[in-house]
Amino acid sequence: MNRGLVSGGELAAAMRVACEQGRAVALLAVRLPEFAQLAWRDGRRAALRLERMTARAVALAAARVMREGDLAAHDAGSDWFALAMLAPARDGAFAQALDARSALERIAAAVSLATGQRMETGWYALDRAADLDDLGAAVARALERGARERERYEFLAAVGHELRTPLTSIRGYLETLLDDEIDASTARRFLGVARAEAVRLARLVDGMLDFSLLDLEAPVLAARRADVRGVALAAADALAPIAREAGIALEVAPGDAVLARIDADACAHALLNLIENALKHGRRGGRVCVSVERQDPYVELAVDDDGPGVPLGERERIFAHRTRGSGACDARGRGIGLAIVRAIVERVAGSVSVTNSPLGGARFAVRLPSARAESAARSS
Repeated sequence: MNRGLVSGGELAAAMRVACEQGRAVALLAVRLPEFAQLAWRDGRRAALRLERMTARAVALAAARVMREGDLAAHDAGSDWFALAMLAPARDGAFAQALDARSALERIAAAVSLATGQRMETGWYALDRAADLDDLGAAVARALERGARERERYEFLAAVGHELRTPLTSIRGYLETLLDDEIDASTARRFLGVARAEAVRLARLVDGMLDFSLLDLEAPVLAARRADVRGVALAAADALAPIAREAGIALEVAPGDAVLARIDADACAHALLNLIENALKHGRRGGRVCVSVERQDPYVELAVDDDGPGVPLGERERIFAHRTRGSGACDARGRGIGLAIVRAIVERVAGSVSVTNSPLGGARFAVRLPSARAESAARSS
């Protein structure tokens, strides 16, 4: 790699030339998240010292890791460093995902070691010169992509950890049944526990598979249309046996079709998780109500239950991976359903929140872009 750091403008120009020549270019980004906080806490002089130290570390690490012809850039006063993989690989292919991830991990590790600071990283491949009209925005997209990748890795690690518990329990009960002389009543009880753990294991796997569907890019999910009320009716039918077993009246408010900009399967995954969550935490013998309304430019979807609700301090935290509420009934949850809901709706520029329900429990409210509003905008 060319030694030293160039300006952001020079880097963007070199990447633009590569894109115009039909070459895919990998943009790597490293951000120093403590930069602004340090400037606020210890003053501009301390922040500048850290910036200079980080710049030297990035330049040295990039020189060791990247190829001749690649570039690294930094603009004074900014908290990010950008690197462009411009040079072809030895086999003639241009930077691929494995190359970009490997280079980024090695550079970030070296910089963190040299500075003692935590680094945020990300990368993505550009193939259009227009993507470089604002290098800062391109770096922000790379960092956002990196954050999503880290979140997914953490999620899969959490699921792997959670899978061990039911597997260990099932194995223990089955080994006891095979190895020990036990009476029929105890054997039946052990089999019941093993069956319950197998069901829980299946639900964990289902959640992991649901999340894998989110590999679809947001434009794909948002390019499709779904009748949200129709999806809600189908989801309620699918969960009717669970509702009957709990003695819960599961209702979908009547009304006409309501179209939103979301893939129907993705919408169904989100709704099934919300309704199942309400059935788990609602009052036995109570009610769960689903309503869908068009409020252009959005479609408003709400799932209400009459359970204990969600404490104010937990209303954001419960959407994180592998997080459950503090209530006693929350032990029945699998800890990933609400994370799946948020991931799906945010992929299509929607949102999800939890408030108090008119039924006395929790209301999970989802806002999705309305397809009708989009159609009206095009025709005007």
